[in-house]
Amino acid sequence: MRIKFHRTEAKEVVLFKANEKILSEQVFLIDETGEQLGVMATKLALEMAKEVDLDLVEVNPKANPPVAKIVDLGQLKYERDKKAHKQKMQQKKVDVKAIRLSFRISDHDLELRLNQSAKFLGKGDKIKIELPLKGRERQYPQKAAAIMNDFLAKLQSIEDLNVEAEQPLTKQGGRFSMILVNKKPS
Repeated sequence: MRIKFHRTEAKEVVLFKANEKILSEQVFLIDETGEQLGVMATKLALEMAKEVDLDLVEVNPKANPPVAKIVDLGQLKYERDKKAHKQKMQQKKVDVKAIRLSFRISDHDLELRLNQSAKFLGKGDKIKIELPLKGRERQYPQKAAAIMNDFLAKLQSIEDLNVEAEQPLTKQGGRFSMILVNKKPS
């Protein structure tokens, strides 16, 4: 037997009730200049809005009676969308950057990874430091832990950074890892 999958229709989200969609008998009216006109019949408020060629929009439906305002509905939606877009752009997405060390890492490579880590932490990103163990290296987990702790100590000695371990040193299988973050001074 064949199963049919139907796409559900996306329901239109109504954020503002406007004009004839306002169901209450009375509203507390605010005119286009922001002046409070008080409680009046919805029909009278609608006529006042049509006289000035604007919309009657319910801005606070939970009040008793609901608060309605005479505004341009298109302009109101545009400003709301613009404000939401601006807030979205101001949010900072934190990335987790990966730095991989090795059991027999040279001093130069270690210095390079330290500089790269400091740069990532300075930008506000988190870093995940990994050290995989291969073959006979698995017999010396204490040396791998010492390399990781030494790397953390060198990062903490950099003056511009306030490095803390968000996730402490953990061993999963043949891999050591820790997640570091630059805490802002409060």
